[in-house]
Amino acid sequence: MGVGHHEAAWRHPRTDPRAADDVAHFRDLARIAERGTFDSVFLADGVQIWGDVRHSAANRFEPITLLTALAQATEHVGLIATASTGFSEPYNLARLFSSLDHISGGRAGWNVVTTAGDRSAQNFNREVNAEHAERYRRADEFLEVATALWDSWEDDALVVDRESGVFADDAKVHEVNHRGPFFSVRGPLNAVRSPQGRPLLVQAGSSADGRAFAAAWAEAVFTAHQTHGDATAFYADLKRRVTARGRSADDVKVLPGIVPVLGGTETEAKRLADELDGLIVPARAVRQLTELVGVDLTDHPLDERLPELPPVDLVNGAKSRFELVRDLAERERLTLRQLLGRLGGGRGHQVVAGTPEQVADHVERWFTTGAADGFNVMPPLLPSGLADFVDHVVPLLRRRGLFRTEYTGRTLREHYGLPRPLSRYARAGAAVR
Repeated sequence: MGVGHHEAAWRHPRTDPRAADDVAHFRDLARIAERGTFDSVFLADGVQIWGDVRHSAANRFEPITLLTALAQATEHVGLIATASTGFSEPYNLARLFSSLDHISGGRAGWNVVTTAGDRSAQNFNREVNAEHAERYRRADEFLEVATALWDSWEDDALVVDRESGVFADDAKVHEVNHRGPFFSVRGPLNAVRSPQGRPLLVQAGSSADGRAFAAAWAEAVFTAHQTHGDATAFYADLKRRVTARGRSADDVKVLPGIVPVLGGTETEAKRLADELDGLIVPARAVRQLTELVGVDLTDHPLDERLPELPPVDLVNGAKSRFELVRDLAERERLTLRQLLGRLGGGRGHQVVAGTPEQVADHVERWFTTGAADGFNVMPPLLPSGLADFVDHVVPLLRRRGLFRTEYTGRTLREHYGLPRPLSRYARAGAAVR
């Protein structure tokens, strides 16, 4: 998130707002994460400007291009890029991620998003976006095609026999010949099978459609929860859905977001959180919230509670995030001003302001009580917040036996404890034999 996950991070004196346009900034972040033996770095992305250019740090690199550069600056940490099934084609994305996996030596991951909002659609020859359910039907078919393309070269298809002139065994290179409602793709991919077989598949939707999609395809799920109870309920529900699909519950890692606001004392941490919230531009934040909830809040008094919101079934945007915001505002009886502060820091993810010990306690509790398999760490300020987490929280987790002290695997799948998938053609051959 550029120079921090907090929406006002670019205004804080601990950041350099121009660093988001400098690849060296991201190289430093990736190296800090690798020093902390993180599984991966993850780049959020969208196909429109987020917020407004008057008040927001709205510029960002395209993630696959940036992660290809970071692959050359790191050796172990995984590289997860966000890419949309709504505004891409399966062949192009399959090829891009295959290239990233080859270049990084097996460290690529794809955060699969369906992309909500009409503003995005208007950058791709459409006036309005597809309906929520249709976006997930397209995503499902997209994954069918992409995985078939990644499988289209069997692992032993390359022969490279100079004497006979045979480069590849064409019996082990397969056309996919897909015909469906959304896509028509012949194949095969013009790239041999990559080190991981295919990139790690990550997903972030928590609606009913999103959970069904995750149960079918995801190997890691980024999710947002404000309470431990909500987190454990989501965790249990998703694992049930995964096993109902005939998969092992361990095949999908659930990774809630956490925004750690660290200080030497709890008072120092809360002071930093207040400083950041005080830098939020209310007019900008109100516009963003208006877009999310579908109710015009432009003239709504900041110190009053939200007006009545529409039912979630009338929302065509990010349904799970809408429900999270609505429930947060109702449960804690927040005014509009208070809600803007809560969302500015975490964008729906839980903000934990405290000492390294308090943040480590939070991580341990959620990890050991069925709320998380790991965490998507979202420092409010970068690079300082990431360096503080690596230098002060990670050692505590290591001492408690909760986190690795060194990398034991080479690929992103190995970091996550996930197997390399067999090609469907290899599986079919084994079944025949």
